[in-house]
Amino acid sequence: MIEIWSKIEILLRIKNPHLLETLQPGVPDIQISEIEEFLSVKFPDDIKSLYRILNGQSDCNIGLINGYEFLSLDRIKEEWSIWKNLLDSGTFQDENGNDIGSEADPGIRNVWWCPKWIPLTSDGSGNHNCLDLNPAEGGIYGQIITMLHDDVERKIVAPGIKMWLQQYAQRLESM
Repeated sequence: MIEIWSKIEILLRIKNPHLLETLQPGVPDIQISEIEEFLSVKFPDDIKSLYRILNGQSDCNIGLINGYEFLSLDRIKEEWSIWKNLLDSGTFQDENGNDIGSEADPGIRNVWWCPKWIPLTSDGSGNHNCLDLNPAEGGIYGQIITMLHDDVERKIVAPGIKMWLQQYAQRLESM
């Protein structure tokens, strides 16, 4: 993870240096454990490694990853809580009390939102790239998926955080 992040940091210095000013330093393991406990999940090691290096972005108007804010642990908690409250209130059920499904790629649960989908990015309008810690059959624990608030599609964008960041580094290189 250090190698991938170092590459991204070098590319940002060249291509988009003002984004570096929005990044927050990593956090200790105790903070990672606290968010895992709050969310009732166990993060993959690569996620823990990343948050030890970088705790997302501070409040800013410019998103790090494809225009989306890379969420700090506190922002993950905020965004996740919004979705959890909507789930608990029955927002994702039809008038008969049935769960509203989605059009999910194979390997993603066919639900509108799942509490084991941990938002890693946000566009500020309810759209996210999520860490999927409850994949459907054929999925991979820790895959990165899209979760758009007003779109039924759920797509797998990478099999894990490492590949997702490698894809981001490749996009930066091609800019």
